[in-house]
Formats: sequence, C-alpha cells, structure tokens
Amino acid sequence: MPKGAATALTHIAPPPPRRTGIGNDRRGSTVDCCMTLENQPEVLRYTAFSADPAGGNPAGGNPAGGNPAGVVLDASGLDEERMLAVAAELGYSESAFLTERTGEGAYTIRYFSPKAEVPFCGHATVATALALAERDGPGELEFATPVGRVPVTVVREGGELRATLTSVAPHVEETAAADLAEALAALDWAATDLDPALPPRIAFAGARHLVLAAATRERLADLDYDFARLEALMHRLDLTTLQLVWREGPDLFHVRDPFPVGGVVEDPATGAAAAAFGAYARELGLVPETAVLTLHQGADMGRPGTLTVELRAGDARVRVGGTGTRID
Repeated sequence: MPKGAATALTHIAPPPPRRTGIGNDRRGSTVDCCMTLENQPEVLRYTAFSADPAGGNPAGGNPAGGNPAGVVLDASGLDEERMLAVAAELGYSESAFLTERTGEGAYTIRYFSPKAEVPFCGHATVATALALAERDGPGELEFATPVGRVPVTVVREGGELRATLTSVAPHVEETAAADLAEALAALDWAATDLDPALPPRIAFAGARHLVLAAATRERLADLDYDFARLEALMHRLDLTTLQLVWREGPDLFHVRDPFPVGGVVEDPATGAAAAAFGAYARELGLVPETAVLTLHQGADMGRPGTLTVELRAGDARVRVGGTGTRID
C-alpha cells in the first residue's frame, strides 16, 4: 500500500445500492441507469480500453478489465457541485458529463474525479463516445473539452465498438532536477532504477504527466509510494498522473499511472497519459514519425487493458483508441 494512503485500494469502490439516488439495476436502482427521483440524472457506467467489464469474472461486480468511468449523457441541469457529487458517489477515477449538445455529434463535456474537476480525461472520453454510439450508432463525434476540441471516431470491428480520440496539440518539456529527485523520493526509486534511454520529461496532450521509464519490468511492478508526498509534488507541478513506463519492444510498452491528486492510488487505463506518452516518444525520436504503439496498463492491478497510440507524420496530434463496454 502506498505510504500515507488511507486505503490499500487502487480504485475507490462504488457505494452500496440505495433505494434513493444512485442504486444498482437498470430499473432505476443502479448507478449505471436511470435514477428514479425527479431531477436525478441518468448515470451510466462503462469500462474503457477493455471489452471485458468483469475481467473474466462471471459474478461481475467492479470491472477487472480496463478503466471504469461514469457517463452522464444529459448533464444540462447539473451545476458543478452536483457533478462533483455524482463523481464522488460513483468513486471512479473520473466521470464525464455532457452539458450541452452544440450540433450533430458535437457536445460540450466536463470531467470530474471524486475530488475535483479535471481538464481532460481520455478513458472517460472513450466511455462517453461508446455510450453515444450504442444509443445513436457509430460515427464521428466532437467534444468541446476545457482544453480544446477533441474529435472521436467510433467504429464497429468484429462485433465490438472501438473509439479513437484525437488529442489537442501536445508539447513536451524538460523536468527540473529537483522535481525529478522529489518524484523519485516519493516513489522510493533510485536514479539507477530509471532507463537512461527514455529520459524523464513532462508531456502534455490535454493534461500534464511526468513520464518516468523503469529500467526493468520488476521495478515497474513494485509500486509502493508515499501518497501524500507525491500528491503534493503533483499539485505543485500541475500534474494529472505520473506515467511510469517500461519498454518491452520497439512499439510495445507497459505503463502504470499513480493518481493521488484524483483521490485514487492508481489509474487502471489512462488515455490522456497515453496521448502524452505518444507525443513524448515522438519528440525524443524513440519511434518513427508514423507509428502505432501498444500500451498495456492495469495488469499489475488485476484490471488489464490495452491502449493503441497512433502517430501520423505531419500531424502533431496523437490518436488513442480502444474498446470498451457497459457495466451492468
């Protein structure tokens, strides 16, 4: 368990079913369907970057595959306080709220963790796109996010829906030596635990992430960090997650994302960080200008997911895609 964390859970579990508010089936007693009280929003639950909502567990429950998100397709009647309350009650790392439809397939979207609003969330964007596609059919969407416009394409492949988002323009910056030292201290990593071929950087493609590459898979797997210390550093640097990565092959990576600023120990599948990592890999010349990268995330948490990162020559933006499914 991370040092200083209040719980060993890597994900805040949803609350037990209730008779009022959020309940637990599609007839009005669950968080993933329509609430029965007047003025209560319809809250859906989806997992992103995995098509297995129960992780192979026939009993269901919390998904052990991909990253779960709450989705509210009509949040036009909700103020910021209510959106935050819904996100906190769900307990997922982020939830997405469509506050306005601005055109055909075009929406304004906001994202909330259990603790605060966040500027962008990749997996909740994918989850929302999949929810819209199940309702309206696959096609082209565009979300006006707090950081800019994010197009999403949803297609059906082999019976499964797949959503691919296109990031805002990314950028990559150097990491100050003192900040790197503090991050390593919070993680309880030595400088020798880093892979010198993948130098530390802060990367942005909708949100800021500190990219740190582990020299071995074992180092990546052994995550035991000082929750409060890392949270304080991330607030100071305006970071959403740390993107911890190990390179298995030229275009194959394993990643983990501590997320203490969102109130959870670790994010199971992080689309925004995947986009930032794609920009990082291209900026440092680690991959060709045109490339498709595969990122495996969540396996160390028991929630395996797969994120596909696409880079195109002549286009600075990064595309991140994956499957997903509704959680019943």
